[in-house]
Amino acid sequence: MSSFQQGQTIIFAIEEINKDPNLLPNITLGYHLYDNCLKLVVAFRAALDLISGREQTLSNLNCTGPPPVIAIVGDPGSTHSIAISSVLGLFRVPLISYYATCSCLSDRKKYPSFFRTIPSDAFQVKAMVQILKYFGWTWVGVIYSDDDYGIYAAQAFHQEMELFGGCVAFSEIMPYDNHRDIQRIVTVIKASTAKVIVAFSTDLLALMDELLLQNVMGRQWIASEAWTTSPVLHGSRYLPLVGGTLGIAIRRGEIKGLNDFLLHIHPDHDPRNNMVKIFWENMFGCRFQTGAGITGEKMCTGKEDLSSTVNEYTDVSELRASYNVYKAVYALAHALHDLMQCEEGRGPFIGNSCADINNLQPWQLIHYLQKVNFTTGFGDHVSFDKNGDALAIYDVMNWQPSSDGSIIVRTVGVVDEGAATGKVLTLDEDALYWNFETKKPPRSVCSESCHPGTRRATRKGLPVCCFDCLPCADGEISNITDSTECKLCPDDSWSNPEKTDCNPKEVEFLSYEDPLGISLTTASLLGTCFCAIVMVIFAHHRNTPVVRSNNSELSFLLLLSLKLCFLCVLLFIGQPQLWTCQLRHAMFGISFVLSVSSILVKTMVVIAVFKSSRPEGKSAMKWFGTAQQRGTVLVLTAVQVVICTVWLSTASPTPHKNTVYIRSKIVYECAIGSVAGFAILLGYIGLLAAVSFLLAFLARNLPDNFNEAKFITFSMLIFCAVWITFVPAYVSSPGKYSVAVEIFAILASSFGLLVAIFAPKCYIIILHPEKNTKKAIMGRPDAKK
Repeated sequence: MSSFQQGQTIIFAIEEINKDPNLLPNITLGYHLYDNCLKLVVAFRAALDLISGREQTLSNLNCTGPPPVIAIVGDPGSTHSIAISSVLGLFRVPLISYYATCSCLSDRKKYPSFFRTIPSDAFQVKAMVQILKYFGWTWVGVIYSDDDYGIYAAQAFHQEMELFGGCVAFSEIMPYDNHRDIQRIVTVIKASTAKVIVAFSTDLLALMDELLLQNVMGRQWIASEAWTTSPVLHGSRYLPLVGGTLGIAIRRGEIKGLNDFLLHIHPDHDPRNNMVKIFWENMFGCRFQTGAGITGEKMCTGKEDLSSTVNEYTDVSELRASYNVYKAVYALAHALHDLMQCEEGRGPFIGNSCADINNLQPWQLIHYLQKVNFTTGFGDHVSFDKNGDALAIYDVMNWQPSSDGSIIVRTVGVVDEGAATGKVLTLDEDALYWNFETKKPPRSVCSESCHPGTRRATRKGLPVCCFDCLPCADGEISNITDSTECKLCPDDSWSNPEKTDCNPKEVEFLSYEDPLGISLTTASLLGTCFCAIVMVIFAHHRNTPVVRSNNSELSFLLLLSLKLCFLCVLLFIGQPQLWTCQLRHAMFGISFVLSVSSILVKTMVVIAVFKSSRPEGKSAMKWFGTAQQRGTVLVLTAVQVVICTVWLSTASPTPHKNTVYIRSKIVYECAIGSVAGFAILLGYIGLLAAVSFLLAFLARNLPDNFNEAKFITFSMLIFCAVWITFVPAYVSSPGKYSVAVEIFAILASSFGLLVAIFAPKCYIIILHPEKNTKKAIMGRPDAKK
């Protein structure tokens, strides 16, 4: 019925064109219809008859000679069109199909004269992928028929899914009458996690029956145009299985006047047209042949009324294939019209010539067909691209339950690649019917999306849609969904806890507000105060034996240097500046050399005093007079001044933002500039300390009245132990703690010297003044002055 309607649409369009004074004036179009009987051999023979001129019967009796066939409308099948176009292309005879969708027919090298008014499967696949993309369905199964239509459509679908970023969970060929293969496909569907199945086939009845038998529900079907509007599965028994199916259909159109034309055909109007007679007999179940009544069959009277019937032929509410037929005829008419408008000398052919309408060659029509551009009465634009394909436009259909429990197909959207708004897919979501308990679209993904802060890691041996979501490492971020990689933050920033953004790194240094900084500052100030208190005590009791016997000048110099040692700690606290970086180590080095050299001289004086008390060493003290003591301290300190000067002038310490210690923070520190300079500075202090310790250790057994050597030995033992421990602790401490370790070493060694050397003397001066006598210090109570 539908095929006959399409044939009548061709006649209607030709008659409409012939009556139109503005389109092909003074030209009358003729036609000849062939029934391909759904067989390739019949369709192929009909095409050859048309172009070879073997058929002599013409619809217009005024025409003479062979039929001037310049183009063919048809064939509807892809396989038929491939075979016919392969031959017609050799003779450049245009073939305009209204239903062949195989994307292979877009190959202009193989099919140079093929055109179509239905979008190819390449566009169909893109339209279907648009629907999948709209709902976020990236994990789908594919079922396709074992013919040119199904195979090429499935191949195109795989390619488009790959471009879209989706994956095909399974891909199965629909068998012909093989129940075992159908059962295998059902098993695959049941086992797959894909909830969406795309089908490119014209016959799914056997598969659907098996799915019903095994109660395989809960799948969202996506229908190709081959079965979107097919009524085969519209029965109520299939509603639980395929209800809610989304599909694309050929664009529905309206043709004004076609309904009246279809209802007014009659066998008597064209007695030579056997197709009308056969149609009439099938429509009304009667026969025109003489003697039909004798055999029990009803005789056709010719008074039967087509308007009283309801079937595919009389239904013009869903003109899809017939609408494409209508556009194909008009495309040819407009191409001929443009050809007729050619002005000699301005034509497109050799020598700027035009085509001769009395000797028209089919290949000349191809040129104009390629440039056809018109709008139908329904408002659709018609033109062909370089491959002969029409503009891609589809209706989106949804299978919904009707009042009687069967399935009704409703239009819920449109896919238009030529949309002026740029929005290819338009859907009315409120009009959609979903055959699920939630009444919402299902989820069909192999793996859920990875949120920002994570990255996708493909599972080995599985498609790219199957992945795990791994959190970004520290210092890396991903700020988009389904990111395939985490990006490193710049050097001056760090990832937030969610790993979605890079925040400026926290700048870390030992500050005065930091609890550790407060503690160390307090200790430094306390040490400075203790030094000042001891200086006051010694100054107040400067004439007492305890102070006088311990070389008061060196003692005051030692106290001053210790005060500088305590104060230099303050240079290590706070944000590093160029001047603090340069001054801290210089002041530290010079202060400690001043302290240690003072102790060294005191030790040497103690030894000299002991030697001078013996007859053989009376001349020893002349080498350790006041001037020599001052000179020795000055020279030893000057060496450190030279070391610091050379270091600061060649490779001065500078402020440095270190991102190595702690990657999540910027450690603001002083780069020492020259490791060798810093090592020499420490080494020189260590050398003086070692010499002082060695001399004091050798003098530890002097008589009690010269027990200063014991205190010096103990103080230098503390000093050396602290700085020997400092080196590994300093190297292994990260960030601001390395500065804290250095400060602790300064404070510990300074307090060690202060306590070990001056605490016993202050104890005697303040708490036991009775012992602050020459007799007590000399250790001989009966001694006289």
